[in-house]
Amino acid sequence: MLTRNCLLLFLWILVDEGSAFSSRPPLLPLGQSRKGREHARSSAGPMRNGANRFQRVKRGWVWNQFFVLEEYMGSDPQYVGKLHTDLDKGDSAVKYTLSGDGAGSIFTIDQTTGDIHALRSLDREEKPYYTLRAQAVDINTNRPLEPESEFVIKVQDINDNEPKFLEGPYRASVPEMSPVGTYVTQVTATDADDPTYGNSARVVYSILHGQPYFSVDPKTGVIKTALPNMDREVKEQYQVLIQAKDMGGQLGGLAGTTTVNITLSDVNDNPPRFSKSFFHLRVPESSAVGSAVGRIKAHDLDIGRNAEVEYTIVPGDGGNMFDITTNEHTQEGIIILKRGLDYESKKAYTFKVDATNAHLDPRFQSFGAFKDTATVKINVLDVDEPPVFNKPSYVMDVYEDTPVGTIIGAVTAQDLDDGGFIPLIFTAGARQQSFSFRYSIDWKSDLDNYFDIDPVEGTISTNELLDRESIAQHNISIVATKLSNPVLTSRVAVTIHVLDINEFPPELANPYEAFVCENAKVGQVIQTFGAKDQDLPSAGQQFAFKSPKEDGKNRNFTIRDFGNNTAGIVTKRGGFRRRLQEIYLLPVVIEDNGYPPKSSTGTLTIRVCGCESDGALLTCSAEAIFLPVGLSTGALIAILLCIVILLVIVVLYVGLRRQKKKETLMSSKEDIRDNVIHYDDEGGGEEDTHAFDMGTLRNPKVAEEKLYRRDVKPEIKRGPRPPVSQDSADIRDFINQRLREHDTDNSAPPYDSLATYAYEGNGSVADSLSSIDSPAVDVEEGYDYLSEWGPRFKTLAGIFGESETQSDSNSSKTH
Repeated sequence: MLTRNCLLLFLWILVDEGSAFSSRPPLLPLGQSRKGREHARSSAGPMRNGANRFQRVKRGWVWNQFFVLEEYMGSDPQYVGKLHTDLDKGDSAVKYTLSGDGAGSIFTIDQTTGDIHALRSLDREEKPYYTLRAQAVDINTNRPLEPESEFVIKVQDINDNEPKFLEGPYRASVPEMSPVGTYVTQVTATDADDPTYGNSARVVYSILHGQPYFSVDPKTGVIKTALPNMDREVKEQYQVLIQAKDMGGQLGGLAGTTTVNITLSDVNDNPPRFSKSFFHLRVPESSAVGSAVGRIKAHDLDIGRNAEVEYTIVPGDGGNMFDITTNEHTQEGIIILKRGLDYESKKAYTFKVDATNAHLDPRFQSFGAFKDTATVKINVLDVDEPPVFNKPSYVMDVYEDTPVGTIIGAVTAQDLDDGGFIPLIFTAGARQQSFSFRYSIDWKSDLDNYFDIDPVEGTISTNELLDRESIAQHNISIVATKLSNPVLTSRVAVTIHVLDINEFPPELANPYEAFVCENAKVGQVIQTFGAKDQDLPSAGQQFAFKSPKEDGKNRNFTIRDFGNNTAGIVTKRGGFRRRLQEIYLLPVVIEDNGYPPKSSTGTLTIRVCGCESDGALLTCSAEAIFLPVGLSTGALIAILLCIVILLVIVVLYVGLRRQKKKETLMSSKEDIRDNVIHYDDEGGGEEDTHAFDMGTLRNPKVAEEKLYRRDVKPEIKRGPRPPVSQDSADIRDFINQRLREHDTDNSAPPYDSLATYAYEGNGSVADSLSSIDSPAVDVEEGYDYLSEWGPRFKTLAGIFGESETQSDSNSSKTH
């Protein structure tokens, strides 16, 4: 068929070329030259402009796509196609070039002929097509003869890839007992071949293993059930092998397989069943109420929620003694005791138990009743039981003056194994010699050993004298121990109340201290008081209050009994005065209604106080103890204020004395420290004399005196200073000696000043002004020339002029 079509196409081309040979250029596989295109336009022009009909000019074929077979295994390079231009006259003047995907490495072109070959085998799944560009150039000038053309080389697919299940192996689940055609899962296989070319990628599914239980759709890969009523309890797991084959499943196609693991999920299609119809249990009679006495189980072939079982006891003879619950983990029926068992009363119980599904499925109710019934028989076992007291607790009363050894009560216990109470207290006949248990008092509950008990009869007696005021109630524990098995014991609590006897007289409830106003009236109740009693108060206990008989002549106060266990102090007169009597003592007799009655006499203290007109308390008579009669409150305050002022004055005086003792000699305002004078110039004139008295150096008498520091008491005796000499060397030695004394003086404080004496120097125009180099004191010398030296020596001239005047006056007086 393909050959015939090609032949017809070839003949049609030949006929068409013969009819239009004169109006079109030759065929160009790759493209037309510019000259050929111009020739076509010139030949077609007259036909369009003339009267004849337009005649279509057929273009040459343009090869823009080539095909190459993938996985080529030949020894020679695979031929792809040929490029050619009309300008190529076969004289090797045209050169063909190739560029683009794989040019030079995968594809090559013959530059002279234009033949294209593939150098290696190609894989379509790796790269389906290649885009390249070709051009024809002049071999001599390298000038392009044709525009660059783009074409595609497509890799033609072959069936070289098998179908693959990328998600396998698969797992799926379907409920058991499902009808035929129930969806299970879907599998998908992929083929890497070209799905648009041939049947290489057309996949068909089939089952290789897993029939007749399941089926698969050959086109979609959907797996469905193929067998009805598949029972999980018979077979739960299925393994199905699925095959996918390409080429539409035809012979020669490639195939791939995968495994599908299918599980049947459970449904509630089975009722519970007891493993046996009769269960026999044994239970000790000592089992506690609420305890589990046995277990039964009904098995259900289903699993999970569908296997949950509910147990119920069928109402009957023994069912009211027991109850049954379901264990959530094991689905067992747990039989629980509802009431106490007694072997001596009933030795066996029989009842029926139903087991049903907790969650029924209505689809399977037609299969029958989803329940099962079993019979349970429980035998009660006899056990050695401890004694049992006939009461849960005992209460006894005893008076606190009861003699030692008096029986105050008894307890009675029962041995259930012997079938009844044992007579433990006998009123006649001899004491029973055979008894099964004995009584005792738990020593922890009676540490002081107040009571005793008969081990056989159980009678409780006093062992010590009781005192209600010390312990009003005793709580002891009585133990009954079985002699045949000392481990079996029973306990019972006994409460003993100690009854009170009237042994204490009543007394005042509080130490009352009343007060009466000076302006109190006759018959006024100034204080209410009560009484207390150490004896146990009874419901009708009463206290009576009265004045003693010997106090009948009391004209000040009396006692009034109010009849409700309280009484009041009543004034018999008015006009009380603190100055006359401040405190009154009032005796009172208190009597109770016990048997025999007890009474006592108490004393009430009454203080006279000052009150306002309305009875409000102002002050009591504490001031009368310290002040003379007639001293008022204002006077007392004035005296106290004076005392305080005197104390303040004394304290201030003492403080000032102490402060004066601590004051140092340096606290004086006078600064007695020496001045340090430093001369920097040759002669400052009278300006230097403002800071230091120069007469000290020139007065010989000053040198003869012992000069001590006025701020420190001298401790070291210094040697006599040398007399002042006219010689400058003596003055120098004197100054150096004073310097050494000051340097070695340890008694001087660190803040003392040091007097430094320096020489004026040489070269002064006025010569030296110091008195050190002056002639003897007796030599008279005038200093009038100093006033001629200028304003700088004005002060010095005045000093020496005054000295001269004074010396003249002294000499005249002497004469």
